[in-house]
Amino acid sequence: MADVLKSLNLLETLKYSIDNNKLSDVKEAVEDLLISRINLAMLGDRDDGKTTFINSLSGLTPGDDGAAPSPSSVPPEELASYPNPKHPDFRLWDLPPVPLTSPFEPEGYMERVKFFRYNAVFMTFSQTPQPNSIRVFLEARSLQRQNVYFILLASDKDAENNLEEKRKASVEALRSQGVAHLKVYLVRPSTLEKFDFPDLLEDMGRDLPEIRAHALLLALPTLTSKLVTQKKYAFKALVWAAASLSGGVSAIPVPFVASMVDSSIAMRILTKAQLSLCLDDESVERLARQRGIEPMRLKGLRTCALSVEVTKGEVKKRLAAAEKDLATVSSKIVEMAMPRHARSVSRSFAAMLQALNGTIDEMAADAERIVAAALGEGK
Repeated sequence: MADVLKSLNLLETLKYSIDNNKLSDVKEAVEDLLISRINLAMLGDRDDGKTTFINSLSGLTPGDDGAAPSPSSVPPEELASYPNPKHPDFRLWDLPPVPLTSPFEPEGYMERVKFFRYNAVFMTFSQTPQPNSIRVFLEARSLQRQNVYFILLASDKDAENNLEEKRKASVEALRSQGVAHLKVYLVRPSTLEKFDFPDLLEDMGRDLPEIRAHALLLALPTLTSKLVTQKKYAFKALVWAAASLSGGVSAIPVPFVASMVDSSIAMRILTKAQLSLCLDDESVERLARQRGIEPMRLKGLRTCALSVEVTKGEVKKRLAAAEKDLATVSSKIVEMAMPRHARSVSRSFAAMLQALNGTIDEMAADAERIVAAALGEGK
């Protein structure tokens, strides 16, 4: 229910902008969600754990196109940027390690790595956070920058009881440096669905601006069935906004929409959904390889034609079918989403809403089956 409510919050924000004739705000929000414009930075030693974490956040493994290399080939004092191959505006930044020297000026380091241009910063470590890293955090906190998270990276060899001891030691190290009431997230980079990574995502969803939180959600790989559900509701909010723009075009001319039912924006949304839900052939094959499963077994779980390939012909066919059968969309739902001065042209809105929402449901069901099969094999 929380996932639904969060998406409803986004819908209310978009609906307010539409009703107040701020269509440029809605257009920008739709573009942000489609492009997944977000930057995450990793601060910590350049070791295998950090590299695996960077790659797992993009759904990649060493050797994949666009993956971070291990060992790192980047000079210690330089930044490294890793755009997601399928979501190029979702960028992961590998920051230079914080110097161990004393005296240390956190302001100078933060300026050099452009600390405040990132939407969130992960302070990673495998034992305990080092004092100068904690000073960087305290400086960020003093400047009211809250989206900084301490992450204890667990190796595959660590026993769970040993990990809890490491967590306690890291919390004590933070307290001794003046950091109180802070969570240390335990993350195993090779299997993000375990330990605290889902909790980290929930906390980031509350901390980040709403559009950025949704953009991050759509760019991440499908790690769990819960994440698939969250993506589904986020796409339904995106569909609602795009359909509202499409339905209002004749009342309020908008360059973003070329016709009453714009198949091109429908294509963009469903292509984004296919990639976000990791339903394309490349993503399914990579997941099968990571989990030691025959790829055809996972591919065979896709029952929606648009999960396999997003084609203009199939999208137009679904839009046309929805226009012929609009009776299933109640007028009350139409009125809730449409701008007041454009409700007389709601046919286009209803057609796009019905066609795309139904398709998103089908694609999400395919993704849930694939994730369940992959996790089952992993166990």
